Amino acid sequence: MPGAGGTTHRDAHRMGSKYPRSLRSCLPVWTLMLEVAFILIFFFFTSYDMTAKNHKTVRTEQALLHDVTVMAALGLGFLTSSLWRYSWSSVAFNFFMLALGVQWAVLLDGFLEQPFSGKVVIKQSRIQQATMSAMSVLISAGAILGKANLLQLLVMVLIEVTAFGAMRMMGKQFLFMDDHLSMMHIHVFAAYFGITVAWCFSRPLPKGAEEKDQRATSPSLFAMLGTLFLWMFWPSFNSMLLTTEAERKNAVLNTYYALAVSAVTAISLSALAHPQGKINMTHIHNAVLAGGVAVGAPSQLISSPWLAMVLGFMAALITIGGAKCLPLCFGRMLNIHDTSGVLYTFGLPGLLGGITNIILILDANWTKTFMFYQELISTGALSLSIAMGLAAGLLTGLLLNLKIWRAPHVAKYFDDQAFWEFPHLAVGF
Repeated sequence: MPGAGGTTHRDAHRMGSKYPRSLRSCLPVWTLMLEVAFILIFFFFTSYDMTAKNHKTVRTEQALLHDVTVMAALGLGFLTSSLWRYSWSSVAFNFFMLALGVQWAVLLDGFLEQPFSGKVVIKQSRIQQATMSAMSVLISAGAILGKANLLQLLVMVLIEVTAFGAMRMMGKQFLFMDDHLSMMHIHVFAAYFGITVAWCFSRPLPKGAEEKDQRATSPSLFAMLGTLFLWMFWPSFNSMLLTTEAERKNAVLNTYYALAVSAVTAISLSALAHPQGKINMTHIHNAVLAGGVAVGAPSQLISSPWLAMVLGFMAALITIGGAKCLPLCFGRMLNIHDTSGVLYTFGLPGLLGGITNIILILDANWTKTFMFYQELISTGALSLSIAMGLAAGLLTGLLLNLKIWRAPHVAKYFDDQAFWEFPHLAVGF
């Protein structure tokens, strides 16, 4: 019987589809073997924390874990769902990477922190940090959104979570960074990692693929929903790993101020950048969050609201400017296609926050004898995150370019039909 559009099974096979060959022979095998390995490792090498805690502490940890999970699953999931033919894959693949990344990050962080202890003790705080670490992959994947299959993303999760965990451990062991600062460099690390992988994926996009790399009204509304989830819960992300009540309070308040200013600034600048004064929804998705990214590293050091507001203003300005200029420059000079604008959404505001953190430390310690030592440590921490992101991204990009992963054909980038069942469409897809 002919399928929709009059195409028969034989005709479709003879014409040949540009959709990738089925991953049935390799994706389930790799995934299930990995999951069985995780189960065995958890069985032999992990145990729950059985120490008694008061009710208030438990409830606080549960609330923070809830906040960061909402950011990762709903916020980053819907944020990348604005492509008009790639919304299913954006949300579902994000969820897949999160679920896989958390499992691996829990084990990796435990073994790196206590390599000879025998068993990894699992606490709620460890799962919080593992979820935050897994968010590095969710950010980076935005740079190659629509250009990789699920098997390639699985490999990317394992490599990037490992590289990010190793970077944090090196920072804490050799540069004496605390948990907060090592985690707040996630934006810079993930952005440069994703951009480097995107460079390795650089291929000229055919006309059909360029048309699908467009935003549609309904998916953009869902992407705005993801933006709002991230906007609401970002203060929890920036304050989660701080140790004192005063630092957490400062981080929460400063993040709110920075986010508020970046939201107002982003909408205003987007209208200013258009000849008819119209607002670009993609600019809003990117720049509204810039303040939260920029204020992350120095959040507890900022003692006055005006500085957080200045950071939010500058971050939105940088992000809107990047959204207008960088795609054209990258496309012509370096042939890099950053699907979700990861560099100017996370990378540049994160770099602004890292530099601000260095300046604030200099201002607080300029009369002390160890000032230059503190500055060297802070500069080294930021440089380490950039270097590790670039190096690990290059390794991952070269590995993912191997033919064994059965990557999507370039003509079928940004297309859900390559991965999902659509019974109402013509056979052969």
